[in-house]
Amino acid sequence: MTQATIEIDHLQEVARAIEHEVGQVIVGQESVVRGVVIALLAGGHVLLEGLPGLGKTMLVRTLAEVLDLKYSRIQFTPDLMPSDVSGTNILVEDADGGRQFTFQPGPVFANLVLADEINRATPKTQSALLEAMQEHTVTIANAAHPLPRPFFVLATQNPIEMEGTYPLPEAELDRFFFKLNVSYPSREHLGEIVRRTTGELDAPVRRVAKGETILQMQALARQVPVAEHVADYAVRLVLASHPEAEGVPELTQRYVRYGASPRAAQAIVLAAKIYALLSDRFNVAYEDVRRVAPPALRHRLILNFEAEARSVSADAVIRGILKSVREEL
Repeated sequence: MTQATIEIDHLQEVARAIEHEVGQVIVGQESVVRGVVIALLAGGHVLLEGLPGLGKTMLVRTLAEVLDLKYSRIQFTPDLMPSDVSGTNILVEDADGGRQFTFQPGPVFANLVLADEINRATPKTQSALLEAMQEHTVTIANAAHPLPRPFFVLATQNPIEMEGTYPLPEAELDRFFFKLNVSYPSREHLGEIVRRTTGELDAPVRRVAKGETILQMQALARQVPVAEHVADYAVRLVLASHPEAEGVPELTQRYVRYGASPRAAQAIVLAAKIYALLSDRFNVAYEDVRRVAPPALRHRLILNFEAEARSVSADAVIRGILKSVREEL
């Protein structure tokens, strides 16, 4: 058995252990949990959207218990200030009686950050996450402060409440690796949730991975080869989301105002690598690309007024793109 095979087996074992432990608490959301694990191994951030009470916050808290990482929760509210997120310089007195400014880190200085109800904060406060999510640093008073590694933001938002909320800026949405929709549980799953949460307290979940392990898994995931024609398929999917391009689907031309950014192509290819690994393969197939395209694209498409008037969703447009773009030219 080669060293590469051993490392791949270890990655798969740890990833499945994470999914299993989270699944001990979160019922009926296997695809969401798989999406979170894929983003974690890709070093990306996740936006979780769903109705109240579906376990979005519980999922993040459980993941924090499963991973041996520093965890921080930020409850976003309209009066939250950027310094409440990133930190600030404070004036302190030293032993000699002198005074100097010292940086006081904010809650964003953690490995796993829960941005709860992120759309309840003003755009000014939301922008405090932009640099952190993209560059993994925070700049205060012209001094850059590096964030701990790994760094992972999981944000939640409620899709139906409009009063007291602020839409996330497109630049911030683009920095999320995936947007995952948390759906309402089925009758069977809802019954299981009731059984688990109204009886005796469940046993605590196990910690299955440390920060160093996650970083090693992220590095290994990037080594998965992707054939040129498969990568080109991912690129053509992203280009098909641009209404001004030639030969794009009718749904794109009619309902999309702005298409996905190059980050979408990067996310699709990297996520497809990890999806292949978790499917016991060391090569990326077209099916892997199709599987990860919706969560990588849905928050990066800006729809026009006609789409809103006709209740056409980004997912509907993405389904049209996947049907119309051929795997091979």
